[in-house]
Amino acid sequence: MGLITLSEVKPGLKLGNDVQTFRGNVLFQKGKVILPKDVEVLRAFMIHQVDIEQERAGTNGTGSKDSSTSSAHAGNEKNGERAGKGGSAVSTPVLPSLHEEYEKMVGLTKKAFLSSLAAELPVYELRTQLEALFVHLKQYNVLTFSPRVIQEHDYVYHHAVLSAITSYQLAQWMDLPSKDWMQVAFAGLFHDIGNSKVDPQILHKPSTLTASEQAEIRQHTKYGYQVLKQAKAINEGARLAALQHHEKVDGSGYPLQLSGTQIHIYAKIVAIADIFHAMTLEKIYRKAQSPYLVLEQIQSEAFGKLDPAIVNVFVQRSTQIHNGIRVKLSNNQIGEIIFSDRDHPTRPMVSVEGTIINLMQQRQLHIQEVIG
Repeated sequence: MGLITLSEVKPGLKLGNDVQTFRGNVLFQKGKVILPKDVEVLRAFMIHQVDIEQERAGTNGTGSKDSSTSSAHAGNEKNGERAGKGGSAVSTPVLPSLHEEYEKMVGLTKKAFLSSLAAELPVYELRTQLEALFVHLKQYNVLTFSPRVIQEHDYVYHHAVLSAITSYQLAQWMDLPSKDWMQVAFAGLFHDIGNSKVDPQILHKPSTLTASEQAEIRQHTKYGYQVLKQAKAINEGARLAALQHHEKVDGSGYPLQLSGTQIHIYAKIVAIADIFHAMTLEKIYRKAQSPYLVLEQIQSEAFGKLDPAIVNVFVQRSTQIHNGIRVKLSNNQIGEIIFSDRDHPTRPMVSVEGTIINLMQQRQLHIQEVIG
């Protein structure tokens, strides 16, 4: 069909090329099937022409597959079986889900941490379970994943596993060599293992810590390095992440006031994962914060505290959520993301009941939750 004017655009047509804004940002990607609301978005961005593929997408003019075919397929695949009549069903193996593997990992991590002062860390067992978990990495989204259940005093182990997953993913996003990925995951998993040597009364104290208590908490970085020195199959980068994840690039961190390139790259990666999950996980005495607000805080920390290049990769890649994702705003309105500006990825445009809300302009609002 080629180029057509906006007045000729109808729902069900498929884009033959990306649609870009005047600033060069991709508004809709090639191959997207036009929905009724998309026409309004095109009009809002003053797009006058779009490139359309030769044929309409789908079989019903809306870009979706025939519902009877989809229903039949869904029924055949139910419970992991390809159903056939007369008892001729062929069973297919049902793989554990992301959540199931995650929960196994949390349980194994808890057991390892609790015994770390008296026994050798079961690194190979932990690695095997991490590998099983990473099979489902494509289903993991750092902004939307949430544990199904967190027992009252299991925050530490959930935080460790989430930091491992996010650190592993961030290492991939940064194009680190594949040999580093699992070691970065270990760095995330073990970065706070030194807390096992800290007085639990101080570690779990909900009120403000005294100066001496803060000094004791800060010792967990040295304790962690000492514990990991005895562990097999963990490289020096993973050990240094335990020691250095609270160092800051301007030299204001602890325990050694290192700066810039003195801080190991694993520690720089883990520092970002650590902050993100510490703020977005529910605690006994503190509610979880909005992941989008936490990303904004991490961005502000990039000026002097965190490595700005790694922060940029984390924010850009984690916010690459497809347009159409449903979100809850801080005023409790439910809407859909219709456009994300790569210069301001934490503040996209959201359509709420036909009204487009630009979060860059309406700074009093933010995305409270990603619904799906």
